[in-house]
Amino acid sequence: MILAPDELESFRDRLFELRCAAEDLATAVAEGAGSDEVTRLCDDVVTRATQAERFR
Repeated sequence: MILAPDELESFRDRLFELRCAAEDLATAVAEGAGSDEVTRLCDDVVTRATQAERFR
């Protein structure tokens, strides 16, 4: 697959956002966050993963 430079940069940005969301989730779990917060963070990870896999 060949990506234009701007799409590659956008893809990298989406991957970074996904990693940050996953780190936020891991931190919350390690700190004993409540189920509502963990659920919200899980939803955010899934949303960002879905966005990361899309190509324009």
